[in-house]
Amino acid sequence: MESPFEILGVDSDADDAEIERAYRRRVKESHPDHGGSAEEFKAVYAAYREILDGYEETGTDDGADADRPWRRGNADETGGDEGGEEESEESRVEFLNYEVLDDHGWKLDDDDLFEKASAAGLDPADYGEITVEPNQSLLEAAEEQGFAWPYACRGGACANCAVAVIDGEMEMDSSNILPSEMIADGIRLSCLNGPVTDEMKVVYNVKHLPNLDELKLPPDRFERAHLND
Repeated sequence: MESPFEILGVDSDADDAEIERAYRRRVKESHPDHGGSAEEFKAVYAAYREILDGYEETGTDDGADADRPWRRGNADETGGDEGGEEESEESRVEFLNYEVLDDHGWKLDDDDLFEKASAAGLDPADYGEITVEPNQSLLEAAEEQGFAWPYACRGGACANCAVAVIDGEMEMDSSNILPSEMIADGIRLSCLNGPVTDEMKVVYNVKHLPNLDELKLPPDRFERAHLND
């Protein structure tokens, strides 16, 4: 069975920065929008979490790896006051997949949309909650917690990663292609932006909205453009 390090494609003595770079690379490679599969994507995330939680390659603890940067699971447990301060800055984001609305006869502007979603017994990928760290985009947070939300360019040049903010506030980067009327309606790009309130409710996958259809990109077009440069 492959170890978490083998799944990420790094050596077992890789430092924190190498682990992070490898994880972000493998997330993109394994994402279902880019030719991967949900199973592979989940395996990459699980491997990353194992390493953060202090995975030991040999299965024994001789103390030699106690100071390795990737043993951040231990740091989280002993963070003291500083760790508590960071935790208080997290934003709690309740999410819902736009694709399930039709199945249940719901509408995006239903006042009790999230109450109905909470009571419907939806798949965890369709309805749930994530936390977002300060200076982290919503898409990054979703991926780091094991969810394969759609995206393409990651640079604000398409609407594949668009979400609808139902409650709370989300920052809005000026470098995006969303029309002003969509921004006024609470549409944001999850690849660029994160929450600015402690709590937020969003509907993801709204790239299927009629007004956003012409702003979508095939998942591989952005990468092909770079390969041909």
